[in-house]
Amino acid sequence: MNAIAPIVHVVDDDVSFLAAISRLLRAAGFSVKTYLSAEEFLAQRDADSPGCVLSDLQMPQMSGLDLQTALAQTSNPLPILFLTGHGDILSTVQAMRDGAEDFLEKCAPKEKLLEAVIRALGRDAQERGARQRQRELHARFDTLTARELEVLSHVVRGRLNKQIASDLNIHERTVKLHRTAITTKLKVQSVAELTRLTQEANIFLGLPESALENAAPGPKQITQFPTGVPFHHDARSSSQTTEQRHAGDHSTHSAPRRVANH
Repeated sequence: MNAIAPIVHVVDDDVSFLAAISRLLRAAGFSVKTYLSAEEFLAQRDADSPGCVLSDLQMPQMSGLDLQTALAQTSNPLPILFLTGHGDILSTVQAMRDGAEDFLEKCAPKEKLLEAVIRALGRDAQERGARQRQRELHARFDTLTARELEVLSHVVRGRLNKQIASDLNIHERTVKLHRTAITTKLKVQSVAELTRLTQEANIFLGLPESALENAAPGPKQITQFPTGVPFHHDARSSSQTTEQRHAGDHSTHSAPRRVANH
């Protein structure tokens, strides 16, 4: 599948300026769409399409700053550049503080404008990739049961299997099975990888950073989880099933291979 070409969205209530700037941008090789108001742009925008916004500051009804605020509240906000003939210090400060890529006067050299557009498109590609990565990570963590998340929160604190079993009032063998399920679902093989993935996904924001750092072994201390421990389908959908199966009867199944405490 071909990648979708980024679009420079130009928003300005001045028809002649729209025509002039769109000619300039197209001549430089950019795909361009023009809008006479911020409302028109928001109504027509494809949220999944990459690109950036080049907007006037002062427009009737919704201003450029209002547009910037509205974009920031969407799931895929686009970088915004301001190109205006009526700039002032307060507006410039607010726009840049709120994340504008640049704030230029309409009489700015075209080279400076084109450089700013290139930066904005690069920033959009980078931020879009980061958001996609977060969505992928959270999709993995969403497969964990409530009990597995509870066990995970103890693992990334550096708690040992015995300690986790005592904290949660469950069997130590059950903790080991939960840990195996966690590493299988999250596609990791070590505590260090597990801790890094948890940090990257911001799963446990309440944990102090020092606790997470202490849970991750150094490069020479990484302990690999065994891959031969059987993984039962019903453990995926219900943590209670795992605990009930192993709490009272230790002879029904052969004991899983030992998982190293961390």
